[in-house]
Amino acid sequence: MTHKFAQQRSSSALRSAARPAVVLAAGLALVMSAAGAGQAAGGRAAARTACGALAGRAAAVPEAAPAPDLKAVGNAAQQISYSLAPELPIGLWSSSAVTLRTPVRKGTVRLDVDSRGFSTDSLVVQRYVPATRTWTDLKTGPGGGSAPTHGVFTFPVTTSADARHPQTVALRLQDLDRPGTLTVTATVDDGRGHTYRAPARTSAATRPTTTVTGWPAKGVTLTRGGAARPFTLTVKNTTGRTYPAIAVSYFAYGAGRSHALRPADLILQQYRAGHGWERVPLVANGCDPGMSTPLRPSSRSVAPGATADYRLRVAVSRTAPADVATAESGIAVSNGDQSFSSQELPFAIGAGK
Repeated sequence: MTHKFAQQRSSSALRSAARPAVVLAAGLALVMSAAGAGQAAGGRAAARTACGALAGRAAAVPEAAPAPDLKAVGNAAQQISYSLAPELPIGLWSSSAVTLRTPVRKGTVRLDVDSRGFSTDSLVVQRYVPATRTWTDLKTGPGGGSAPTHGVFTFPVTTSADARHPQTVALRLQDLDRPGTLTVTATVDDGRGHTYRAPARTSAATRPTTTVTGWPAKGVTLTRGGAARPFTLTVKNTTGRTYPAIAVSYFAYGAGRSHALRPADLILQQYRAGHGWERVPLVANGCDPGMSTPLRPSSRSVAPGATADYRLRVAVSRTAPADVATAESGIAVSNGDQSFSSQELPFAIGAGK
C-alpha cells in the first residue's frame, strides 16, 4: 500500500470513531494486512508500534524481479502507444506498457487516469527498470478532495526511438480499494515542444465475492458459557485471474462501562477436513482493546470460478465481563498481501444460566 493511501485510510478510520467499533477495527485490520502490498509496491511498507500507529519508514532495498515482456504495442503510425490489461483484479498486479516511436530528449510520459467506483489514490502504477531489474513507483500528481477520481502518473524518458526501432517501457498497475472502472490516456512530451497522445484504454477493477451464511446481518446473541454459533465464509473467485493465495482474518471488539473483551473471553474454532474443529487463538491488538487472528488457509490458490470455504464457530466464555453487552466482530479477506473485502459480524452477549 502506498504511503498516501495508508494515510487516507487511517484518517478515514479516525473520522469514523462515532460509528460502530467494528468499522475502526476493520479499518486497522485492512491497513495492517495490506503491509505486504506496500513491500510489493516498492518496498515502502510501514513500520508499526505495538499500538498500531504508523512509525518511521526505513528505506528498503527492492528485490530483483524477472524481466517482463517488452514486446512493442500499438502500430508503426503511432508516436506513442499504450496497452492495458482489460481486467485489474484487486490485490494482483496487472500488465500495461508504453511504446515510443519518436525521439525524446529529457521528455515525460504522462498517464491521466479517470476512475469510477474508487479513488485514484488507491491505484499504484509502476515501471520496470531493466538496469536494476526492479519495479519503481511512478511519480504522482496531487488529486482533488479526499477521494479523487482523476490522477496523474509520470516518468522521465530519453530515447532515440523511431518507427523502425521502437522502445517499450513495461508497466504494471494494482488497485488497492474496491471494484470499478478506470480509463487511462497516455501522452509523451518529447522535450522539443511536441506532445503526442495514445488512444485511451479502459479496464475493470474486479475482486472475488465473499458470502457469509449462518450469521444474520442484524447479528446474533451469544450467551456466556453457552453454545457456539456456527457460520461459513465462502470466497468465490469471480475474476478471470487465479489468486495465488487467499487469506482470511477474524477480528473482534467489545467494551462495557469498565471492561473490554479479552482474547480469553471469546472461543473461535475452525473446521478443517481430517482435523475436525480446532481452536484458533485470538491475539490482542496492542493498546487497542480489540483482537484478531489469521485463519488457517483453506487452499493455496483459487482459480477463476473456484471457491474456498471456511467453516467457523464462535462462543463467549464464562469469563467475559458482565458489563459488556454487545460486541462487534468481522472478517477481512485478502490475497495474502492486500485485503479486498471485509464483512461485519455483530453480536449481543447474554447472561449465562
